[in-house]
Parts: sequence; structure tokens; C-alpha cells
Amino acid sequence: MKTAPREIATPCPQMSLKVPQGMTQVEFFNSPANLKNLAEENGLFRTPEDLLLYRKLVGHSVEFDTSIILDCSRRILDPLGRPVRRDQMKRQEKKVWSKMTQIICDYMFEKYPDPAEHLILCGEASLDSTWPLNKPGVPSIRMIHNHFMVFPMAELRNAKEADANNPNLTDSGHNTLFLRQLSEAYGKFLEVLDLQILKLLPTEAASLQLTGYPQGLPCWEVVGGAERLKDQYFWHEYEQVLRGFLDFYRTFFSLVATGEARVPDNANFPHQIDDVLLGNQRFVRVARDLREKVIQDPQFANDIRWRPAYKQILFRDDKGRLVVTISQNSVGNAITELLGIVVKRQVDSEAYAAVEEGLVSRLLEVSERLRAANLGEMLSAPCWPNGHYQPCR
Repeated sequence: MKTAPREIATPCPQMSLKVPQGMTQVEFFNSPANLKNLAEENGLFRTPEDLLLYRKLVGHSVEFDTSIILDCSRRILDPLGRPVRRDQMKRQEKKVWSKMTQIICDYMFEKYPDPAEHLILCGEASLDSTWPLNKPGVPSIRMIHNHFMVFPMAELRNAKEADANNPNLTDSGHNTLFLRQLSEAYGKFLEVLDLQILKLLPTEAASLQLTGYPQGLPCWEVVGGAERLKDQYFWHEYEQVLRGFLDFYRTFFSLVATGEARVPDNANFPHQIDDVLLGNQRFVRVARDLREKVIQDPQFANDIRWRPAYKQILFRDDKGRLVVTISQNSVGNAITELLGIVVKRQVDSEAYAAVEEGLVSRLLEVSERLRAANLGEMLSAPCWPNGHYQPCR
């Protein structure tokens, strides 16, 4: 079978949003009222730290699809002042976040044990103030998310090939920038991280045979597999990867913005930045070439994410290994596209109704595991009053 990105169609119901007159959907999505509605209509589980697990009504997969969000909308009313990265969370929030992630991943590996049958993905993304409010594809909620999803491999194999030039697959052109021009510098910089559990893999060795993605990104195998997610030191290393990415991104785009080769304030690895990045002539030249393009091309300039935004994922590869990778997050692209999967949501209430009970039942099963771990309490919603599925449309 040809290796190529795939495009799948995922049914979803018609959403009934009550957006006040004169207010755009984007503006409403960032309001505390939307978060309240999200919890009441699709909330599954909430912890005392306000980590909210919910059903993705307009989701990526109808096999298994859920998210955790740090719902601080009542505590922090300014949408731009909410935590959007794991390194901005409090210690207890991160501890519970990691525990919830481990429990949900355990459920997915147990429920879907064969990598030839199902693709498993756990992806963390920052949804933050780097996105212009008036930009199409603006994140609906400016808070850190963790996505959990499962795709049947048969569905992906039977899907049509996606357009390789799809802006979402190319990350608005930024993926090409990193892949073709900065991949060597990026990989060399991240090699300096002192990692014991995460083992650097050749990029081609970690790519999915079906799609050929991820492309040009550093990938690490989790030595010891899923059991390592119970190890707090794994989460320390997982965060080190994020911190290395943040340093690389800030250094590069600071150079683009100012033309000055300097170590950013509050850098995590300042000596490596000075030696590996600013001492690399190609890294500096690419940044200055991009600077000229920004000056000359206003449309391109509008797509630049000047502050670091990321997608960091755990996925199970063809060999059953658990793999970590990380990428910049540009306007419009979804977390699945990091693995070469383009999801087209189609409003089809009848098709969604046919699969809703199975999907919700699985989400309730994983919520029960979180409750059994004494992490918080299960929530009722119109489709699962008192924790039992009940058609609500």
C-alpha cells in the first residue's frame, strides 16, 4: 500500500450554540460562559484542581475521543492570562494531569492492544495568545489541552490520500522550514538533553508506514513502554523535551524578530543555545532570510507564531513502541496532522447517533477508572445522566 497522508471523514451532530447577537462564535468560545456550557453539556469528570475531562462533540474519531482541559475560566477571567503550557501549571496540577494521562493511556492500550488494528494517540497542545482573535481556526478555548484518541487502522487504510500540499499538513509552511532547513540544527540541539527513559530514534524509524509521518521531527522511544508512564521521572523527561523545544523556538523567532543573535531571557539551556544554535551559521542565516520574507510579505507575516506554541504527542508506532515527538503549532493545523491524518468533520446527526452509544460508553468506562483512583468526581450530562448513556437527541 502506498505511503501517503490520509484524509478521513468523521460525523458529528449539529451543534446548538446560543451566541449572543452581535458577538462572533470565536469571541463567545473564549468566554467563561462557553466553558460552563462545555462542562454541563459534555463534561465527564472533574478534579479538585479543575482538570476537566469532556467528550469532544466535534471530534477527530468516533472510536475514542476525549480531552482534558485545565478549566481555570472561573478563576482567571482574562483568556490571555490562563496557563497554556505544562510548564506554567502548578505542581499539584501537573501531578494529577500526569496521573490522569497515565490512566487514560492504560485504558487505550488495554482496550486496543494490537498496533496493526488501531492507532493510539495522546497529544498535548498549547492554545494560547499567539493566535490572533480574528484569525480563522482560532482556538476555541485558551487553555492547555490533552487529547486522547483512537483510530481503526482499517479506516485509515481505506481512506483517500490527502493532498500533500494541504496547508494543515505543511503547518502553514513552517513544517517545511523546520524539515528542510533546520532539521539538523533542531535535532542536534535536542540531543544535548540528558534523557535516560527517552531514547532518540532516527526520524524514519519512527514514521508510520501508512502515512510516512511524522516528518523531519526528532522522535524518542519510551524505553520500557507504557509502564514508564507510571514513573514520575518519565514526566520530568517529557517536560525537558518541551523546555528544549521552547528554547529553540524562542531563540529562532527572537532572531527573526530583532535580527540580534542573543540568548533569550529565562532560557532553560542557555549554554547550549549559545554553542549549538547561535554558533551555527545556517541557523542564523535561515532566521535572517525569514526576517526579510516577513518584512516583504504581510500575509506570511500574519501567520507567524511569534511566541512558542507546540504540539507534543505520545503515539504507538507500527512496532508497538511508545514514541514521543514535538512540533511547532501554527494556525489551522490539528494535532492528528502531525501523524499525517487530515480529519474532515461532517455534520451528520444520523451517522453520529449510530455510533454515539458505543463512544460514550467507552468514555464513561475511563471516567470510572479516574473516579476509582480517587482523583475527582464523575459528571452528569444530558446524554449520560448519573453516569449512564441516554440518547438526548
